[in-house]
Amino acid sequence: MGIGTVRAGAPEEAAGSRREQRGWYWYDWACSVYSTSVLTVFLGPYLTAVARHAADADGYVHPLGLPVRAGSFFAYTVSLSVIVAVLVMPLVGSLADRTGRKKPLLAAAAYTGAAATTGMFFLDGDRYLLGGLLLVVANAAQSVGMMLYNSYLPQIAPPGERDRVSSRGWAFGYAAGSLMLVVNLVLYLAHGSFGLSEPAAVRVCLASAGLWWGAFALIPLRRLRDRHARVAAAAPTGLRQLAATVRDMRRHPRTLTFLLAYLVYNDGIQTVITQASVYGSEELGLEQSTLIGAVLLVQVLAVAGALAMGRLARSYGAQRTILGSLAAWTCTLAAGYFLPAGAPVFFYVLAAAIGLVLGGSQALSRSLFSHLIPPGKEAEYFSAYEMSDRGMSWLGPLLFGVTYQLTGSYRSAIVSLVAFFVIGFVLLARVPVRRAIGEAGNPVPERI
Repeated sequence: MGIGTVRAGAPEEAAGSRREQRGWYWYDWACSVYSTSVLTVFLGPYLTAVARHAADADGYVHPLGLPVRAGSFFAYTVSLSVIVAVLVMPLVGSLADRTGRKKPLLAAAAYTGAAATTGMFFLDGDRYLLGGLLLVVANAAQSVGMMLYNSYLPQIAPPGERDRVSSRGWAFGYAAGSLMLVVNLVLYLAHGSFGLSEPAAVRVCLASAGLWWGAFALIPLRRLRDRHARVAAAAPTGLRQLAATVRDMRRHPRTLTFLLAYLVYNDGIQTVITQASVYGSEELGLEQSTLIGAVLLVQVLAVAGALAMGRLARSYGAQRTILGSLAAWTCTLAAGYFLPAGAPVFFYVLAAAIGLVLGGSQALSRSLFSHLIPPGKEAEYFSAYEMSDRGMSWLGPLLFGVTYQLTGSYRSAIVSLVAFFVIGFVLLARVPVRRAIGEAGNPVPERI
């Protein structure tokens, strides 16, 4: 039986009150503005512009002496960030499971990421290397923080409630993103009234996400509680912990298959999130205000989409609902290839379609995976899960960047991502989830 894992018929191990669940929601509220304002809206186009300012006559920058097209620098940096996260997350996850001290580790990750994001205020001129460094630190810290946050889910919610709790957490995060984007939009559009240049307004928006993250992280850190570990603490070392996690997953092949499916299709989702603003500004020639408005539309509709798909899961099961969302993602992304340049209305239609499936596909994936984790290994397994979450994907941005570097076309880069949704759909459809839950040693919900 897992450490603090909620079990039917074992009320003495119930993971905590509604108060703790509400506190858990607040971490999504705290860090989602980073994903929205920084990764999705401002940093991609801004860091690309900074890199182009530092580029040579052929349009290349040379980090560590390597020739990189300025337009690909942001995508490559996102890919680099996941390499750092891959090395760190299994160590932190194993340490959290072995010691039961998740909350101090969550605090360290949250404030490292918040500090790096706040430091983006100093990203100006040709400081593209500074921007790349801060992006790597912030992304890796967010990945570690979200891994620890996600690992609380099986501890604070019984099996029958996880779809609901997970969906509410995502909805909370998207609501925060929407609110912050409204503030950002006002500041950006009226920057002259505040005595700011356009680049200065962008830097203020970037830094404000870090301040928001740090301030609201205090709420979950007060309400969440640590559980006692049932295994002796041991200090994991380097890549050995990652290898040990993978070996343990091989004992649960159906869990591993689900994780592989998730890593594939979520890689596509996260790449769309992180590169959509670059596609809109560079290929479609859309203004920054249009991009902010489109992302705001995504955030608002994602709240409704997450809650609606949570209800669909109660009727049709999480697996079928996720499969339906992947089919919708495939059609939406294919349509994005044909968007005409300079036509904001069509971009808004595409944003609306993305918003309706975005939150639900992520929320239900998280809750479904929580059923497939062997008891006592929540943080360790969620470290692998988180490797492809919230813009931490590496293959998608790499494919996007390489495709652009080879073709010079962002349309070719965006349509290349369809493969992730098709392959992810096929892999997920092959997972017998009820059998996988039982083999992991967990109770099987009535509807899954």
